[in-house]
This record gives sequence, C-alpha cells and structure tokens, in this order.
Amino acid sequence: MATSITNSFITQYERDVHDVFQREGSVLKPTVRFKSDVVGSVATFQKIGTGVATTKARHGTITPMNQTHTAISTTLADFYAGDWVDKLDEAKVNIDERMAIARGGARALGRKCDDQILTTLDSTAQTAITIAVTSSAAARNGLLNMIEALISNDAYEPGSMYGVMSPKLWAIASTINEFASSDYVGSDGQVYNNGAPVGTFKRWAQVLWTVHSGNPGVGTATSKVFVWNKSAVGYASGKAPGNLAGTMSGETSVGADITWHGDRAAHFVNHAMSGNSVMIDDGGVIEGTLDDTAAIPTS
Repeated sequence: MATSITNSFITQYERDVHDVFQREGSVLKPTVRFKSDVVGSVATFQKIGTGVATTKARHGTITPMNQTHTAISTTLADFYAGDWVDKLDEAKVNIDERMAIARGGARALGRKCDDQILTTLDSTAQTAITIAVTSSAAARNGLLNMIEALISNDAYEPGSMYGVMSPKLWAIASTINEFASSDYVGSDGQVYNNGAPVGTFKRWAQVLWTVHSGNPGVGTATSKVFVWNKSAVGYASGKAPGNLAGTMSGETSVGADITWHGDRAAHFVNHAMSGNSVMIDDGGVIEGTLDDTAAIPTS
C-alpha cells in the first residue's frame, strides 16, 4: 500500500470537509455578520451609530449626521478536530466512508462555531426576560415580550432577526397555535432555509427561529433563549491551514491536513478552523430565561 495519499484524493477530501461544514456544520453562523479569510489573528467589525435626518433652508447647508464609528475587534482562536484512520487511501476508502470521516470533523468544528456564537449571545447586558412555561399562552407572551424589547431597542428589522430555543422550549412553542399552525404563520413559516446553507428556521412574529441543543443552561431550571438582530453579532474566520488550504474557490474557513505515520500504519486526519465571535451592538440581543425541566403544557 502506498504510504502517502495522492494530491487528487487530498483535494477531494478537503472539498468534502468544506461542503459538509457549509451544509451541516454550523446552524448559527448564517444568523450573524460573517467575515471570512481574515489575515492575521485579529478581525474588526465596524459599529455605526444612529443618524438623524434634518431639514434645511432653501440654498442652506445640510447638517451632517456625524454618526459615530466604533471598531469592534475579536481575536481568532484556533481549533482542531483530528483522529487516526488506519490505512486510509483512495483505493480503500469509498465515497460513503470518506464522507463519514469528513462529516465527523466538519460537524465538530461547526459545533465549536455555534458554541462561540452562543457564548457571545449570553454576554448581553440587556435585562433578561422571564418566560413562564406553565401554559402555551404564558410561553407565547414571554417570547413576544422578548421581541417587544428588541423593537424598543430600535433593532427591529424583518428578515434579519433570529431566535434560538432549547429543544424543550421548541417543544413547548409547538403547542402554541400561532407558532405551529399555518393558519397564522403562512406557508413560508414552516421549515425555512432562505439564506442559510445549514439548519432549519421557522418564521414567526417576523423572527426566524431555530432549535439548538447547545443553548446555555439547556436542561436546567435556568435555560436561555435568545432573540437578536443579525447585525448585532459578528463572526470572523481565518483561512484555515491544510494540505491544500486556499486552493478552493470561495470561503476556506475550514481545512483538512492528512499525514501518514508509518509506525502506526495509519494516517492522522486533522480538521482545523480559526475563528471567533464578538458582540457588536449589545442592544440588538435580547435574552430570555425559562425552566427547562418543566413539563410541556397541555393547554
């Protein structure tokens, strides 16, 4: 057996990792401002203040808005997801097995990306809203209170507002007629993929909702739920290292490095990602808390 993998196999494997990461890796990355292929270890997002329109006299000068510009920086962190694979070569590994290996690494990096975004959402200084889950109506009102708070912060922007629930809250929300029935949400309120290469979203009350098992406090009496404007949170990724990093078209935020170790008669397949999340506008993120141990209400 050859002790190295051909360049064609490495190319295809890295494409597999990239494709899986785009489709299945991160659920939350499409819900925030995203900057890819960052050079260096620091990425910067611009926060632009609110401007005010004014009148002017005929032939008079226009008063500048003088909007504030604030640079919000984040330092990229490196993550790796590697494992040993015995006798991995293009002759012995069919496409299903290769994709299974690629999927494992890409999903691990995707979960880390979501963890970083959830940590940023959880850092909001906005007053948390308590969501009672004693009844469907109480849960509905709590979620609507969160949306009301987002509107009050001038962060209301249909099409750019997202929400993430724990699995328990998603189940509770499914008992809310206005959330679950197409009589209220319309045909596009069902499984929703617009603009999101991975994950499924449901439109309700002008917010695109998804469910995530990694929400802070999931399964406890202090579980979290978040509603936010896409422009309020940023995620930056660097160009990942790999055998052929940078040779693929488009985003190269994940890479694969495959090396042969003769003493182990195995290849080490390593998946790498460099990235981090940052709060850009705290007023655009609203947090809710609920008892995730409560029973699903029957009415």
